[in-house]
Amino acid sequence: MKATQVVKIIPALWILAAIQTPGRAQTWSVLYNFGTNASDPLWSREIGAIVEGRDGSLYSTSNQGGTQGRGTVYKIAPDGKLTVLYNFDTVHGAGPQSGLTLGSDGNFYGTTYGGGAKGGGTIFKVTPEGALTVLYSFQNGNDGSYPISPPVQGRDGNFYGVTTYANNQQYGAVYKVTPAGAFTLLYTFKYGDIANVGTFGSSLIAASDGNFYGTTFKGGTGYGTVFKITPNGSISALHKFDGAHGAQAYNLMQASDGNLYGTCYSGGSANFGLVYKLTLAGEFTVLHNFAGTDGASPAAGLVEGTDGNLYGATKYGGTGSRGVLYRIGKSGADFKVLYNRNINMTEGMYCVQTPVQHTNGKLYGCTYQGGSKGGGVFYSLDAGLKPSCVLTPTSGKVGASVGLIGQGLAGTTGVTFNGTAAKFTVVSDTYLTVTVPAGAMSGSIQVTTPKGTLNSVGAFQVLP
Repeated sequence: MKATQVVKIIPALWILAAIQTPGRAQTWSVLYNFGTNASDPLWSREIGAIVEGRDGSLYSTSNQGGTQGRGTVYKIAPDGKLTVLYNFDTVHGAGPQSGLTLGSDGNFYGTTYGGGAKGGGTIFKVTPEGALTVLYSFQNGNDGSYPISPPVQGRDGNFYGVTTYANNQQYGAVYKVTPAGAFTLLYTFKYGDIANVGTFGSSLIAASDGNFYGTTFKGGTGYGTVFKITPNGSISALHKFDGAHGAQAYNLMQASDGNLYGTCYSGGSANFGLVYKLTLAGEFTVLHNFAGTDGASPAAGLVEGTDGNLYGATKYGGTGSRGVLYRIGKSGADFKVLYNRNINMTEGMYCVQTPVQHTNGKLYGCTYQGGSKGGGVFYSLDAGLKPSCVLTPTSGKVGASVGLIGQGLAGTTGVTFNGTAAKFTVVSDTYLTVTVPAGAMSGSIQVTTPKGTLNSVGAFQVLP
């Protein structure tokens, strides 16, 4: 069925107060300057997903740096202590652009753009201690090659992802891989798809309806698409970008209201990119057109904060033309620049990775360049958001065990699923497990700790 396109353009904000650096409510801190030590991570890339682990540290990958110069897996504590967990060596992959996703087993999953058995990249699993296993090496055939995003975990426990190339062409593929490494090709983009679901797959997410939604960088009407694919590989276009209303979409996310939200790197009324909303039925709305002064070229995607607003970053634009961090409501209202990169570059510049809200409430992210060593910085921004808890996985049947990440969990006295009490086991101050109780209904999870009640960002979905 053809997707319905309803375009609603909300003008960019030109109010001077919105582009000024705010005061104490938004506190920017450089936690680490990449390049400070030999073999540091360097050059974070456009997807580069950052994820919080069970220990409360943040985990990601770097495209370059490390002992071999082929990139790294690293973790960084909220106080800025950085540890390189793995140095890529081409044999096990090279140049990871994907960042990481957290599996329900507590391990991390990602991809490398190159290296591996055939040079077309790998899918890997890495433990929090840094033990890495190559799950699959792309063969440069129908199976795809050169992935730039991490695989995501589906309801069946398997991981799903996309590649940018297939058969040495800029088409791409959609795949499934088990935690043990059994690979299944679900779909190979091809020339005939250019006008339909698009080509050059950039990212994929697991949605609440059990299906997967992704973006292509090319195809459609020439500017890329958002597509839907079922776990068995049935694919269709949900939206085709047309340039005037966006082009080059990297990242996609599903918010607590069930809608998809994302950014386009280019296109829009000023060709500086935009923020958009897309329902699962295909209704498309432009929420904000970037105008340059309020940001430009948002390679980074969006994250939902505990206040219900969306937070993102741009690569360029702002008062220093080196990017901004911004906030926007789900309706497109209340757009506000929270931070402008400074002109002397010491605080970092060109943010291309999607920021993440830590369970302590702060936003964290990376810049591509800048800092005292020029290799970018890892930063935090205190925007006054409340602490929260994160679920892994975000859906399950009654009786299933669910992991929960948060802060100050050692003294937890209760966990409820949308009001229904559940049995739990505290594993550490930052992690506990909980059993989905009988009678639980889909909704928010609440955790009662000595410091107050933590609410999950997003709803847990109780499966039949």
